[in-house]
Amino acid sequence: MTFIQHNQSIWEGERPPSGGWRRRWWVWVLAVGLLGIVAYSQLARPAKGVPGSARPGAAPAAPPIPVTAVAAKQGDIGIYLTGLGAVTPVHTVTVKSRVDGELMKVYYKEGQTVKKGALIAEIDPRPFQAQLTQAEGQMIRDQALLRNAKLDLQRYKVLSSQDSIAEQQYATQKSLVRQLEGTVKFDQGQVDNAKLQMVYARITAPISGRLGLRIVDPGNIIHATDTTGLCVITQLEPITVIFTIPEDSLPPLLEKLRAGARLTVDAYNREQTLKISTGYLLTTDNQIDPNSGTLRLRAEFANKDHKLFPNQFVNARLLLETRRGMTLVPTAAIQRSAQATLVFLVKPDKTVTVRQVRVGPSEGDQTAIEEGLAPGDLVVVEGAERLREGSKVALKEAEPGKARKGNQ
Repeated sequence: MTFIQHNQSIWEGERPPSGGWRRRWWVWVLAVGLLGIVAYSQLARPAKGVPGSARPGAAPAAPPIPVTAVAAKQGDIGIYLTGLGAVTPVHTVTVKSRVDGELMKVYYKEGQTVKKGALIAEIDPRPFQAQLTQAEGQMIRDQALLRNAKLDLQRYKVLSSQDSIAEQQYATQKSLVRQLEGTVKFDQGQVDNAKLQMVYARITAPISGRLGLRIVDPGNIIHATDTTGLCVITQLEPITVIFTIPEDSLPPLLEKLRAGARLTVDAYNREQTLKISTGYLLTTDNQIDPNSGTLRLRAEFANKDHKLFPNQFVNARLLLETRRGMTLVPTAAIQRSAQATLVFLVKPDKTVTVRQVRVGPSEGDQTAIEEGLAPGDLVVVEGAERLREGSKVALKEAEPGKARKGNQ
């Protein structure tokens, strides 16, 4: 009877007691939450037998990191001393006239290569020819006077021996002959000087080399006191390069020079990308520059192809010694930290390990490894910034001709 009355009260709009309603509300919320959890678990469960489905609770595997690796090789590497330098000719001559006169002809072209003694210009020789004629005429006159004086001296000598003339007259005649001999000798000097002026009127190359731009044109009056000259000749074969090295590099260099070694020097362009020529160390300066702490060296180059040009800026590399049988790797493979120098070594299972190494000298994009690697070891040269110990890698081919630089 009570149950019937209770239901009837609900249909009639009467609310049940507040405590019983609240208890039934929490029951319904709990039931709905359980149903949601069950549905989510059913939807998220991977299908059985589907390939690639991950095991429950397992993290997805990281993909391999693409890298470029190169095998270490065995080879030779040079120890170089490098320095900035300038091409310096052995001889540079400003050609000047040694006499005054009108420049009649120029026998050279600008930029032409000439040999020593070649005729390059000519000054009007007529004034010097006239001087030569006058000197020769004067000398002929004085030579005739000398011959007559000598004949008189022979006669006076005979007469003096016979006491036919005074001794004073004989002595005076001897003095006259001596005077005329001096006059003839002076005349000979005048003749030689006039001939020399004739030679100077023909200007020849004092050295072999390359002629510069013409400074004076034909028709101009030139003087021996002119400072500009006619042209400049620079010797190109051989030519030298003067460069500097730090004073700390002097002891090993002097040791090689005392042993009589002939050291090779390579001249490179400003960017050090092109070797211009190869020569040999000629000598060193006799003192260190106290302002820069450097020593000047001179190297000589045959320069048959004239690739080295006077006052050209070059980078000089002096080969001090060659170390043979070294383990070589690209410089890009070298990684540097505050504690050590290392490389990433690729293992056969395509994972990497960090290998600490001791580096030696470098040449170009190659670095010698003195300890820590062996020829044939595969080292990472590109993509190392993403690697860690044990990282899985995927090897890719290196781009041909691509320049790589190590992480400094």
